[in-house]
Amino acid sequence: MQILSGLTLKEIEEITDKLHASKFRARQIHNWIYLKSAAKIDEMTDLSVKFREELKKNALVSNVKIKTKQESFDGTIKYLIEFPDGGCAETVLMRFDNRANLTACVSSQIGCAVNCSFCATGRLGFVRNLTYKEIIEQVLTIQRDTGLKITNVVFMGQGEPLLNLENVLKAMEIFNENFQIGVRRLTVSTSGIIPQINKLAELKMQSTLAVSLHAPNHEIRKTIMGIENQYNMNDLKTALKNYTAETGRRITVEYLLIKDLNDTLDCAKQLADYIHDIKCNVNLIPYNPVAGSLYQKSSNNSVMRFKSILEQSGKKVTVRLERGADIDAACGQLGGRNNTA
Repeated sequence: MQILSGLTLKEIEEITDKLHASKFRARQIHNWIYLKSAAKIDEMTDLSVKFREELKKNALVSNVKIKTKQESFDGTIKYLIEFPDGGCAETVLMRFDNRANLTACVSSQIGCAVNCSFCATGRLGFVRNLTYKEIIEQVLTIQRDTGLKITNVVFMGQGEPLLNLENVLKAMEIFNENFQIGVRRLTVSTSGIIPQINKLAELKMQSTLAVSLHAPNHEIRKTIMGIENQYNMNDLKTALKNYTAETGRRITVEYLLIKDLNDTLDCAKQLADYIHDIKCNVNLIPYNPVAGSLYQKSSNNSVMRFKSILEQSGKKVTVRLERGADIDAACGQLGGRNNTA
């Protein structure tokens, strides 16, 4: 049985050809999947009943299911999606009252091998990569369930996207060409996998690259992010400068603020010095509590002081608006477990 979700128009045409239907029928099916978010073939009402019955003998729209769904008071929705092999991953719909954008935060892996100390996903260990179709299914699941059209996709869910680069790039291509989401509305986040950053530079990637730095120096970073022992900040800086030179794109430096660890004024000054010659913006992220962690969130005053020092260096600095913390859907909180079990 062919699964329609994740197929390109050309691949759908191969199905309609076998059914002796026109390419126009393939275009209709394609639109129902990606633009109208149909969950079942019977919803494709501009196809004849006879053709729908033939199509149902050969294809399904999707073979994933929502295992749990949680809604936050702020409108954020977190889904635990189950794939046919029983594996599960979380995806999050984020919306903001004063913005038209609807953002899907998607996972690229089940579990994660990077194991940052502040992140719930890392505690799961690495299970497997998601296929590009499984990545796409996350956005389709949101659209089918809510009836809303996603406008932005960020690869900031479970897993390290650059350790599953082939599937991530294929998913991005489909988001752009099939969902009609502009390339600059796609963001890939990484903990700093240097060879793959260099690969993206070679590809002249025009989507946004976000780098999870989270520390102003090697000593602090290696205590919270083991990846620093493999790809250190000095080498990472070289890769980032090469990336901006090759792509012409400004990167986003993500910095998680943890009380009394990396949120001091001295840390802010060190960070400003590190990024001063990198073409970048900075996104400060107040720490979100994770069960079993001893880390604490920085005070609002500490966050604002940190922001001010960075702004004095001439960089654009924003503080990420917390979304979905009450349902463990905020940055670093995705554990990929069935919370109702």
